[in-house]
Amino acid sequence: MDTNYLIPLLSDMAIFVTVVEQGNFSKAANKLGVTPSAVSRQISRLEDALGIKLLQRTTRQVGLTESGILTFDYCKQMVEFADKAVNASRSGTSTVSGLLRVSAPRSLANKVLRPLFVEFLKRYPDIQLHLKVTDRILDPIHDGVDFLIHINDTPIEALVNVKIGHVEQVLCASPDFIKKHSLPTHPNDLKYLACICLGENKADNRWRFSNKNQQTTIQVTGSYLLNHSDMRKDAIEQGFGVGPLPDYLAQQSVETGKLIPLLEDWQLQGNYQGDICLQYVQSKYMPNKNRVFIDFMKQKLLIIQPDS
Repeated sequence: MDTNYLIPLLSDMAIFVTVVEQGNFSKAANKLGVTPSAVSRQISRLEDALGIKLLQRTTRQVGLTESGILTFDYCKQMVEFADKAVNASRSGTSTVSGLLRVSAPRSLANKVLRPLFVEFLKRYPDIQLHLKVTDRILDPIHDGVDFLIHINDTPIEALVNVKIGHVEQVLCASPDFIKKHSLPTHPNDLKYLACICLGENKADNRWRFSNKNQQTTIQVTGSYLLNHSDMRKDAIEQGFGVGPLPDYLAQQSVETGKLIPLLEDWQLQGNYQGDICLQYVQSKYMPNKNRVFIDFMKQKLLIIQPDS
């Protein structure tokens, strides 16, 4: 498209994003400091230029048409990149401030990252941290996050990846459970013990183990299935069976004797383990707030996990 034709539309696209995010013309106009009629004119001008209807208008709110949904995603990206451009222009200053949006998985965020985020905000009080806690891996552009933190041995290729730690699954049981049953010395022994599976799919009761050049798969059974790591730890401590836990969650209970690690010569394969990845979109000009966050997380997590 001709640049001379495109440039006048950019402000209309930005106003279109504001209308959608605010929910109606009046709120958008109030935020922009203009009249609702001025906002309406610019939306109409954008629709005429694009040759499509973007919004379904009612007296109190607006809704996106099918074409408007796709257009909104691209316009929102344009606004976000414009914001990044402004931040990049300021990155050479000594000021460390602004909004950081970070996503992280629930258990890791609660047990490992939470105190680090508090310390980070105390160190950089002019930074605002918006944390999105979810086990779903978000898209940095579409979901509007600056950093993805996730546990995965295969990081997203299109993003810059910084390894800040490592997580392994530890197979555990309570001392009382071990007293009532024989201590397993080989994965095959698990066939005769109650095991606590995640229950997320039909294959979750097939546990894969590796030991140097050996591999084996064991089908286990048990009366308690749950995919919440804290609840699973409680169930294991209560003697309901043998179960896997991320090492950062099992560590304290192992040290206090509430849990006993099993089959330490074998590694349980599966999800929710691997490298702790800090990923973000490649940018030649990175705001200082982003740089200090990367440096802080690398320093703190690699201190916690020096062997990673």
